[in-house]
Amino acid sequence: MKKAFIELHLSVFLAGFTGILGKLITLNEGMLVWYRMLITAVTMYVLFRWQGKLKKLPIRDVLRIGGVGCLVALHWIFFYGSIKYANVSIGVVCFSLTSLFTAVFDPIINRRRFDKMEMLLSMLTLAGILLIFHFDTQYRTGIILGIISSMFAALFTVFNKQLVVKHDTATITFYELGVGFLGLTLIMPAYLMAFPVDSLIPSLSDSMYLLILSWFCTVLMYTLSMNALKKISAFTVNLCFNLEPLYSIVLAFIIFHENKLLHSGFYAGLGLILLSVVLQMIRVARQAKHTPAH
Repeated sequence: MKKAFIELHLSVFLAGFTGILGKLITLNEGMLVWYRMLITAVTMYVLFRWQGKLKKLPIRDVLRIGGVGCLVALHWIFFYGSIKYANVSIGVVCFSLTSLFTAVFDPIINRRRFDKMEMLLSMLTLAGILLIFHFDTQYRTGIILGIISSMFAALFTVFNKQLVVKHDTATITFYELGVGFLGLTLIMPAYLMAFPVDSLIPSLSDSMYLLILSWFCTVLMYTLSMNALKKISAFTVNLCFNLEPLYSIVLAFIIFHENKLLHSGFYAGLGLILLSVVLQMIRVARQAKHTPAH
């Protein structure tokens, strides 16, 4: 369990850089995600084949895993859309709502009873988002995109939890992002008609940032988080990922000086979100303490 929590928090730290890189990359959100998934899928194929980790699966399993990968693509598109329509701080704070959507979706999909404490803790996060939505009115489009992004992130985590008990991490990650890339490629012509771009080729600086985003904040981050998911509940994983905004916001303040653009409502909302994280950590620690060792 200790190793799982270390892997989880390292993956959260790496995730904290995704918003910063999304702001630095000048491509629009659709092209950004398309290149991220392309580089990641190719890297995983080469790396996992060399390591002998990649396994062939029946087409039915590939399609099921790939469907979960399409949820990742949608989550990323709305996430980076949120950052580009608002800023890094708003985009990553809205991601915290993933815990609320998980507390709702997980019992419905897995047919278990609703956890009242999960719902109460998630309501704290929701109250924080509503505070920010009320006071930072110029960012409402970005906030709405961020909320949609967190919904897809929650669905991904719940369905991914079902997959990791049946397949190994490397195989799941490759097929999710590989098939997700193919799915995104199919809709890109329509997407580019709706949101045209001047160039389809990233600049030199964008290419460098895309490699960092793909190799460290995707391949390494998802491998660590899915290893942790084998030992830790989907709700706890998502709630721990609420620390991602803290890392991203500190970096955004330093790099982009976003602290000059945010009002007091943002900080009050962030305080409620951090409180929900702290309370959940205390709750998990108490449960682990009272659980007999195997």
